Amino acid sequence: MEQTKEEITRKVQNVIAQIRPYLQQDGGDIEFIEYTDENVVNVKLLGACGSCPYSTMTLKNGVESAMKKAIPEVKSVEAINLEI
Repeated sequence: MEQTKEEITRKVQNVIAQIRPYLQQDGGDIEFIEYTDENVVNVKLLGACGSCPYSTMTLKNGVESAMKKAIPEVKSVEAINLEI
């Protein structure tokens, strides 16, 4: 049974809510931006995570792997920076 974009978005937000406390322990945070039509989750890394040299590793090994495990439809998780 195929899920709607809204259902997947809700699941994505639930996964982020579960991951957030671990990032906050290290002075960082994560904010959900959007779930795209290409099955990519866009997030913004905040606080310590935004400037941490390991943030890409955290994003791919931690957040993305947890997201894909919980929601097989997700192809990847990308950090976007909205400030220009």
